[in-house]
Amino acid sequence: MSEPITEGRIIGIDYGKRRVGIAISDPLKLFSIPVGTFAPRDALKEVSKIRGNEGIEAVVIGWPLTIEGEEGVATERVQRFINQLKKAHPGVPLHKVDERYSSRRAMSALVEANVKMKARRQKGRIDSAAAAIILQDYLDESA
Repeated sequence: MSEPITEGRIIGIDYGKRRVGIAISDPLKLFSIPVGTFAPRDALKEVSKIRGNEGIEAVVIGWPLTIEGEEGVATERVQRFINQLKKAHPGVPLHKVDERYSSRRAMSALVEANVKMKARRQKGRIDSAAAAIILQDYLDESA
């Protein structure tokens, strides 16, 4: 079995208690592409699959601060997931980014893209779009 590729794309993650949205950068790291939404344990498998197929240069994960900018219960849950990611993928840089309003922005993006209301109500669609927004913000700042 060959070693997983350690350089490659950047992954964006929107972690939730029930669903984890995942997005991936294009090879040039200019834009983000939603991959899908997964149960938390399946999300770790999906990250490993992406690493094996495409390589991972870094992971960007939404850090769910409160409206006041403070950490809370949600950040504790995300930190546990981050610890699992670090254990499964040592040496892969991980960046926490403020994810406030990412779900609201994802909903707005779906509306602008003329996604039908029934499809917009599917929580998984919003989660993967939020992951793409989190990643795109990171890519734009890094450019």
